[in-house]
Amino acid sequence: MRASIAGIPQRITETDVPVWRILGRNPGPMTGPGTNSYLIGESRLCLIDPGPRDSVQLRSFLTAIGDRKLEFILATHTHGDHSPGAADLQRATGAELVGLPAPEHGNHDLSFTPARDWRHGDLLDCGEYSISMLHTPGHVSNHFCYLLREEELLFTGDHVLQGTTSVILPPDGNMSHYLDSLRELQQMNLRYFAPGHGDLIHDPHGELRKLIKHRLRRESKVERSLAEIGSCGLEELVCVVYDDVDKSMHRWACRTMLAHLEKLECEGRVRREGERWSQV
Repeated sequence: MRASIAGIPQRITETDVPVWRILGRNPGPMTGPGTNSYLIGESRLCLIDPGPRDSVQLRSFLTAIGDRKLEFILATHTHGDHSPGAADLQRATGAELVGLPAPEHGNHDLSFTPARDWRHGDLLDCGEYSISMLHTPGHVSNHFCYLLREEELLFTGDHVLQGTTSVILPPDGNMSHYLDSLRELQQMNLRYFAPGHGDLIHDPHGELRKLIKHRLRRESKVERSLAEIGSCGLEELVCVVYDDVDKSMHRWACRTMLAHLEKLECEGRVRREGERWSQV
């Protein structure tokens, strides 16, 4: 796929159902080139992940929609780089909000307030295409992936990313839930992943195997490091477990490592004493 320009719709050529990627205007260390928004359909449209609130990007969306009907605005989750743009887009189009409201913990977008109680397995029927909703907790508890059924194309938000791995964010994020969600996707017929950041992924099952292997390898490194070091705190442990990651990213690595430790604690393999962790 050729390089995208922020705000300019780019057709995903692999699909018969029209899907347009619209890159966000929010590049950064945690967002890569920016948040991917996806506009789906010919006449009855859905838009996934409108990204941050941005008046220029809103005009880009409205230009891409034109005189057609936007029926649904879908949010994979309520982080600030995915859902805040939904409120202004809904006011401009009257589209219905799809997704889960913000959880109690974490830095979430409280403006995202869907009118319905959406659930795992719900189906959006837009005539020319249909979208299944898949609850995929892990990165955060209210994460959905959306399956364009006719194309076996899964919009993965931050559950699966291209070129990097998702940060798991306790107390709302959960490593066990994340791995379980990845394994559930392994049971599905999937041709492509359209991630919230990065390019289209053409080998979804290969990517799932790689992600699970990476997480289990990191988990083993946590246990080995605790066995060697003994009782230690997060900041000391992250320097050993994430010695292959630039130190500027260690504050985020600490969050994911905490998710690993909490999983291991639930399994009785490590223990926590105050701010220190040790192997059982």
